[in-house]
Amino acid sequence: MANFLLEVGTEELPASFVEDAIEQWRSRIRATLTEQTLTTETIHVYGTPRRLAVLITGLPSQQPDREEEIKGPPAAAAFKDGKPTKAAEGFARKQNVELDALEVRATDKGDFVFVNKVIFGRSAAEILTELIPQWIFNLEGKRFMRWADGDIRFPRPIRWLVALLNDAVLPVELVNASETISSSRLTKGHRILHTPPLTNKMKWGVEIPQATEYANCLRSAYVEVDSDERKTKIQHQVQTAAQQVGGFAAIYPKLLEEVTNLVEWPTAVVGKFDEEFLSLPAEVITTVMVTHQRYFPVFKDEEQRELTPYFITISNGDPAKSDIIAKGNERVIRARLADGQFFYKADLAHPLDSHVPQLEKVTFQENLGTVRDKVERIRNIAGQIAQQLQLTEDNRSQIERAALLCKADLVTQMVGEFPELQGVMGQKYAIASGETEAVATAILEHYLPRGASDRLPQTLIGQVVGLADRLDTLVSIFGLGMLPTGSADPFALRRAANAVINITWTAQLPINLQQLLEQIVADFLAAPGRSNVISPLALLQDFFLQRIRTLLQDEKNIDYDLVNAVLGENDAEYTQRALSDLLDVRDRALFLQEIRNNGTLNKIYETVNRSTRLAAQGNLDTHSLNPATLVSPELFQKPSEQAFYDAVVQLVPQTQASKESRNYQQLVEALIQSTPTVSSFFDGPQSVLVMDSDPEIRQNRLNLLGLLRNHARVFADFGLIVKA
Repeated sequence: MANFLLEVGTEELPASFVEDAIEQWRSRIRATLTEQTLTTETIHVYGTPRRLAVLITGLPSQQPDREEEIKGPPAAAAFKDGKPTKAAEGFARKQNVELDALEVRATDKGDFVFVNKVIFGRSAAEILTELIPQWIFNLEGKRFMRWADGDIRFPRPIRWLVALLNDAVLPVELVNASETISSSRLTKGHRILHTPPLTNKMKWGVEIPQATEYANCLRSAYVEVDSDERKTKIQHQVQTAAQQVGGFAAIYPKLLEEVTNLVEWPTAVVGKFDEEFLSLPAEVITTVMVTHQRYFPVFKDEEQRELTPYFITISNGDPAKSDIIAKGNERVIRARLADGQFFYKADLAHPLDSHVPQLEKVTFQENLGTVRDKVERIRNIAGQIAQQLQLTEDNRSQIERAALLCKADLVTQMVGEFPELQGVMGQKYAIASGETEAVATAILEHYLPRGASDRLPQTLIGQVVGLADRLDTLVSIFGLGMLPTGSADPFALRRAANAVINITWTAQLPINLQQLLEQIVADFLAAPGRSNVISPLALLQDFFLQRIRTLLQDEKNIDYDLVNAVLGENDAEYTQRALSDLLDVRDRALFLQEIRNNGTLNKIYETVNRSTRLAAQGNLDTHSLNPATLVSPELFQKPSEQAFYDAVVQLVPQTQASKESRNYQQLVEALIQSTPTVSSFFDGPQSVLVMDSDPEIRQNRLNLLGLLRNHARVFADFGLIVKA
């Protein structure tokens, strides 16, 4: 068995690309080797700012031989009077076999010529030589570049290449116009810390004697190629450094990931800033540290309630120069915090509501007016939501005020410099301006969630304003025809729709989304200059249904067919019902999954599903529940029909009660009670032929089935449920 090493040496790569490239190689390299029938024991992918590498162990020296059956020309064309024709000779020549190796076999399309051919396995070295350029240049990412005068594209220029099969260099060349990068066993150590011996002809080179010694050789040159090892070291060093200054470091996962891919030999360095800056809001200080400088903040307690004047940065330089590195970082953060302090004091000199008129100078979208215009639309939509929820006058007043001020901090100096603080500073400035706690909190919360893993707004005022903001964006952007396509979603419309649904579900808000969409769309179309704009209502309905479907399946873990059963399939009634009551559609899906898991669904599935499928051949509507005027008992021919009729009559009050209370357990129990009666209608001594030759009898029986279907439809469309 062989071991293989590939290292691509580059100038400093973006941290985000290193992380993505590692994940891409982990999946693609294994997949391409499997395609080539090359097995492996392990595949280790490494990455640092200056290199990407993969170490593969347990490779066979070559592919296994295999037999392949190859189909040739029709027998009639290959042989004439028992003798091979030119067609047979050409086929044999192409397959590199003798004529007597050809066989005639019968197929569905007649007799054809076949040959059984042994395909000898190619050497692993030959295959790897072909795969290496594919692995390198099939990597995907943002902002790839060309360099020199060549056409090769990569995030940063490639400077060296290592390719070893055991202890032998695998010859590979990357040709970039006049520049050729040839593989060798020489790599580079740490740019600062590694000093090669003078006897080393390459000055910078680290020689890799064989593939499996790669990681250890580079560790001796102050490069930790394993990103997991670097991450562990950084975490340990940061916490140790924080303890030395009597604090606790906040290690944010995204920051840790980024810093890990910015260094090859990490060293934690402690810095300090002037304590006077602690008078700034903690969010300002941590934003400067984390987002702009990639520092780890140090808090006084593990709960991260109070900051200390210390920070920790991860250096890729000489540990002996840590004091100098710390002073340089201290100068940088002092300047940044001084700016923040100036902006904070300047903003506090004016009440928050004084910034609202300035929003008229900020464009939201060229065809949608200014941010001030958007604020007015948010106020209007928030009022509609408040009316639906039948909120108190006090709540409505606070919603009105929060909606007016929700974007005011966008024109403050602090948010102008640090956009990440939108909402955060709005809350601070609102409190400083004498606004109520509820209004100030709503200004912050209306932006939540900012991402998939972010928290949701907790206050009613924040929830309503947040819903209004997102619904305005969705209707406005859809109204302009700027729908998300594929992975392109510049206005984050999918995230906005998901937030609308999740906020509604989590806060148990009984809003009628269908009604809101209709009103907001009508207001959008009524604006000047939009007389010829096509209504986006149908597109918005479909879009929200897609998001509901995705959230039910991916986040609530509901089986796909059960999601279909509560949302319907091209079913206008179910579409309206789902959008009119988001809480109900979620609860029905969860309950349907529950009764599938505990076996209750099986008790009613056969009879209800069979009735639903047969009822489709009739003409009964999907709303009627009472059989009184729809079924004629005088047309009954067997007792099972009367029993079915009586069962449906008994279902009526139970279904109505279940519908009004949304107690679907009550409806399921009623359907279980009717199951034996319906079963005897279909099967057994008293069974009937539904599709009777007499049209009146046939329709009478189809109406019975349609009524049972309708009762079940109050809960779900059983015709879309697949039997477990």
